[in-house]
Amino acid sequence: MYLEKEITKSRAATPSRSSDNLLSIKKITKNFGAISAVSDFSMDIKKGEIHCLIGPNGAGKTTVFKMITGVYPPTYGKIYLKGKDITTMNTSKRMKLGMSIKMQVPGVYSELTLRENIRIAAQNFVKEKDIEKEIDRLIDVVGIRNLGNPLVKNMSHGQQQWLEIAMALAAKPDLLLLDEPAAGLGPDETEFTAKLVLDLNAKGMTILFIEHDMNFVKRIAKDVTVMHNGKFFAEGSLDEILSNKEVAEIYLGKEAQAC
Repeated sequence: MYLEKEITKSRAATPSRSSDNLLSIKKITKNFGAISAVSDFSMDIKKGEIHCLIGPNGAGKTTVFKMITGVYPPTYGKIYLKGKDITTMNTSKRMKLGMSIKMQVPGVYSELTLRENIRIAAQNFVKEKDIEKEIDRLIDVVGIRNLGNPLVKNMSHGQQQWLEIAMALAAKPDLLLLDEPAAGLGPDETEFTAKLVLDLNAKGMTILFIEHDMNFVKRIAKDVTVMHNGKFFAEGSLDEILSNKEVAEIYLGKEAQAC
């Protein structure tokens, strides 16, 4: 398995910008003063893929997400979306190019209704005359028609997560980023979310997600990249990663908290 890990490491270190890659990350580094949160990290996401980024707490996963979305500029390295260099592009331009994100903590407006939240997300992407129809479409896509139109503050955590996925889809992205979509969910909510993600992917959505719930990862991931100490550690199919003893070590060893 060590040899296999070295092969995948070599593959990820020099990502291709072929037409199959929707997102290509090439040797990105993020320094905060003298501290390097991410160092020389590379990864490719192919069109139509469900890809999971995992690693122990503090591995650098969220920092990578923030560089992908434009919240943090990389200190070094390049990021490409659809073959276009987006390294210095602001977040709104990245969204217009085909990227959207749902963060771990729902970014919803608690004093507004479900439909009002989706309206805010959709208004920059849909003509006013079509917006009610688009709100209905997004509600059906994420399967929350049965909720009616409650104030968001009266919705459960899981329901707010699904609402924010609907809001992220309002941008009509080609690439959907999900930051710990199963965090804080009960078993039934987790299963609902897994089915939702798989359904979106079946309809052509490319999905990259961070997750700590390994049962959720096993439920939906096909390809997995592992980070450790801000660096690429391993990459492969779900089965390859689950059987990698060194991956198990960084999760279960003394140096890292169990996932």
